[in-house]
Amino acid sequence: MKRHFAFALLASALLAAPAAAQAKYDGAYHSIESRSSWSDGKFPKGFSLTIDIKFEGGKLIYHSVNDTNKNAPAKLDYTAPLDGTVAPIAGQARFNQVLVKQLSPTELEILELKDGDVIVGSFWTFLPDGKTFVRRGVGKSPEGASKAFEEYFARP
Repeated sequence: MKRHFAFALLASALLAAPAAAQAKYDGAYHSIESRSSWSDGKFPKGFSLTIDIKFEGGKLIYHSVNDTNKNAPAKLDYTAPLDGTVAPIAGQARFNQVLVKQLSPTELEILELKDGDVIVGSFWTFLPDGKTFVRRGVGKSPEGASKAFEEYFARP
């Protein structure tokens, strides 16, 4: 009986560990312009993007505000499972679906799609400090040109 209880306790701890690890990354992160770049060399001067994330119930809850253009800030909101299932994104002209796949406790693959076509593919890596992450990937502009990017974000 004690062995079964100990096994059940261990199993529940192991299942809870990924959720606890993810929760450590909950919060708002702001772009670090000086550490970020685009392969076309046209990284926007004054780039300002705040990403607020929360891991809850096996899902990523995402909210961002890009206020690089102070006259027309762009917002993005979605909730997506961490298992690679495609989820809808409402109110966006550029993409209408997202796929989030947890690759490890510190890595995510995020694909933003328009009717099944990948517009942005990125890999996020949370750094050991627990306060910084980098996203790397490739995105396609509305004009159809693609570029690679490396963007750093940190919590204040």
